[in-house]
Amino acid sequence: MQLAAAGVLVSEPVHTYLLEVVRATRNWPGIALGASPRASIALYRGAQALAWLRGRSYVLPDDVKALAPSVLAHRLIIAHEARAKALSALSITGHILERVAVPVEGPMEAGPAPASGVRGAHA
Repeated sequence: MQLAAAGVLVSEPVHTYLLEVVRATRNWPGIALGASPRASIALYRGAQALAWLRGRSYVLPDDVKALAPSVLAHRLIIAHEARAKALSALSITGHILERVAVPVEGPMEAGPAPASGVRGAHA
């Protein structure tokens, strides 16, 4: 299954979207420590696996959105001010997903991201 899921296409716009969601955790008010590059890789691979399980050979932004709360929330350190306002990592992740622009191109229109892994995950 891992090899099959690793072959699932992640287009450049979806790849960029995934990285923008992760980067947003690093600059979001209320987050003391955002998601790491390893979180980017986990979200990337998880989205590939979800697409594969759903019978697709390509990842949709909806795959990223579906997994982001589970993959990212437990990796975030919430600032004291946010906790005092009863904000949780899950609620903040939801706010991030509402505000990061979702790509609108079809999955194959912009071409694939490099197959070697999560290019730019460290950016």
